[in-house]
Order: sequence, then structure tokens, then C-alpha cells
Amino acid sequence: MNWQEQRRLNEAARAEQARQDAYTAAQVDAVRARTQTEAHQADAAHQADLARQRRADRQQERAVARDRRRARVAGLRKWAAAHLVDLLIYPLAVVSAVMAVPAMAGFGHDVYGNAAGYALPIITELGMWAFAFAVHHVRHRSATDGQDRPVWALQVGVWSFAAVAAGLNFLHGLAGADVAAGTVMAVASVAGVIAHQLVTAAPRRGRVERDAARIERHAATKVVRTRRAAVRAAVAEIDVDGVARLLFSPGHYQLTRSRLTPWRRSRLASIALPGLPVTPALDTGWDALDHELADLLNGPHRLQTGPTGRTSSPPGGGSVDTLDPDHDRTADQHESTPITPATRRRPTRKTNQTSGQKSGRSTRSIEDLTAELNRLIEADPDSIDLTSAESIRRALRCAPKFARLLRDTHQAEHGTEN
Repeated sequence: MNWQEQRRLNEAARAEQARQDAYTAAQVDAVRARTQTEAHQADAAHQADLARQRRADRQQERAVARDRRRARVAGLRKWAAAHLVDLLIYPLAVVSAVMAVPAMAGFGHDVYGNAAGYALPIITELGMWAFAFAVHHVRHRSATDGQDRPVWALQVGVWSFAAVAAGLNFLHGLAGADVAAGTVMAVASVAGVIAHQLVTAAPRRGRVERDAARIERHAATKVVRTRRAAVRAAVAEIDVDGVARLLFSPGHYQLTRSRLTPWRRSRLASIALPGLPVTPALDTGWDALDHELADLLNGPHRLQTGPTGRTSSPPGGGSVDTLDPDHDRTADQHESTPITPATRRRPTRKTNQTSGQKSGRSTRSIEDLTAELNRLIEADPDSIDLTSAESIRRALRCAPKFARLLRDTHQAEHGTEN
């Protein structure tokens, strides 16, 4: 190989190396450009995301602000609807004060001759409005918590100070020998407070509310009169230490007055109500006979009169049955007086026998009582104490001797000792 061929080979190698270097540089430039492009695209996407987030935040803030404005406007409309009367009346009060306060201030300065007279509107205008707002506040609290607070004293203050304000304004108008001016100034001074008291401080109630309030007042008045009459008719009990207490007779009463002397105090007249037995408030002084008589006279087993004049007890109500027509009148007389430990009288054995013979009273046989006792035991064994004759007598409403006989028979059948 000569030097020329070697030269050509070297040049070809250098050219190939140059092409390789150029290709590598182009690849590096492409990678760099692609990297820069991707970085720019990523930054642009990030900026776009930030812009969208800012727009979303602004839209959300605008929506919240819009909802807040709507809620505020709705609340204002609701308040205005609830206080429409106040919005119509209080401007009258403001106008009245604007017209009366400067006039009274100037009149006070003219009367006193110094700056102390400027305080005159505090007595005239502020005085009546202070009482007016006090009436409104007390009535609002009474309606809120349900307590009845009187406002008559505050209303007296309102009209008293209103009269003073109207009089002073009228005198102010008369200072120029003009009656019309005094009348106008007096009306302008009290117009606002009059409107406030008529509409705002004393709202009108419907017919149903007025009727309900009237009925409640009548009921409260009758309760007070009844308690007063009960205190007058009460019996005093004094112990060994001299301590006194009142004893009342429980029952059903009605307030009555004499037709001849209606101006006399009310009295309590005892009455009997069907289905409402007269029972004592304290059960310490009553025994079994008292309870039986109370149930007989005032309980659900009241004697009923049949179509033939025969009086008998309701079905299942006991064994009372009489043919004496005077028995109903006697029972009605007993019903008019409540049975108490202080007024009861025990019937004697002779009286019971005589009344039983006259009334033709019929009793159940021992077989009927035994069958009824067995039915009660089967229905509820715990309702009767079979070892107690009093429990059996109350359950069957029979005579004590039959109750003792049923108790002894039951104990003998079950092998228990009496």
C-alpha cells in the first residue's frame, strides 16, 4: 500500500469520525431541546392548573358571598315581615320626637333662663317613652316565659307622663296666645307614644285566644272562691301545744248562694257525681266499713232505680237489692254529705236487722259465694289472701260471717290450721 492509499484511508476515517461527532452532537441537541420543551410544557401545565384553581377559588368565594348576601336579605325580609307593624309605627315615634324634643328644649331654656332648661325633654318625652318601652318589654317577657306579669303600674306611668308632655307642649303653644299652635304641639308630642301603646305594646288577640283567656280567668276566680269557702267551713284542730291546723272534708262540692240573700258569701254544698267516689285525702281514719259505705253511696255500684220503682245494684256490682221506695231518698240524703271519720255513724245491729227486714234484702247462698270465690282464685290467685277473712269479704262483698266460713272451709280442705 502506497502513501496515497494510506492518505485516502486516513481522510475517510477522519470524515467518518466527523460524521459520528456531528450525529452525536445532533442527538445531544435533540435531547436538550426535548427536555427543554417538556420542562416548558410542564411549567405551562402547572401554571394552567394554578390559574384554574384560582378561578375555582374565586368562584367559590363569590358563591359563598352570594349565599351570604341571599341569607342576609332573606333574614332581613323575614324580620321585616315579622315586624311590619313596628316598621310602620316607630317612624311615627321618631317624627314625633324630632318635632317635640327641640321645641321642649327651647321652651325649657326660655322658662329657666339657662342651659338647665335644655333637659326638660328628658322629663316630658323621654319619661313617657321609657315607660312605654318598659310596658313592651314586660309583655314580651311574659309571652316568652309564660309568666303573667302585671303592667298596669307602667301603663299609669305612660299616660301620666304623656299627659305632662301634652300639657307642657300646649302651654308652649299658648305662649304666643295661639290655641291652635298649642293643640298641634300637644298632639305632635304624644302621637307617637299613643300609636305605640295601641298597636305595638298591646297587640290584639284573636277571638279564640280571648275566649280561652276569659275561661281561664273564670276558672281561677272560681278556684279562689272555692278555697275561700272551704277555709270558712274548715274545722280547726288544736293540739296540746296550742298549734292549730285546719281540717277539711274531702268530697265533691258546688258553690251556692241563698236566693233570698244573694249578697251573702258563697257556701259549699256537697254533691254526688256518678262514677267518682268520695275518698279521704288521708286514709288513716277510715276502716273497712267506711270504705264499703263510700263505695255503696258514691261508687260505681250506686243503687239504680228500675222501671217498676225497684232499686237494685248494677250487674255484677254486689248483692244490694231492696224493695223499699224510700231507700232511694235516704241514699240521696246520705250522698249529699261526704263520709268522713268525723261525721260517720256506725249502724247498730238492731238497725241493720230492721232495715233488712223492711227492705226485703236478698243475699247470696254459701254455694254461690263458694263458686264465685273459686272463679276469682282461678282468674288471679294472688288477688285474694285466703288466710284473711277481711280480704275474702272485700273481694266477694259479703257478710263477715260468710267470709270467715269460707276461710275456715278453704283451710280445712287444704289441711291448714285456722
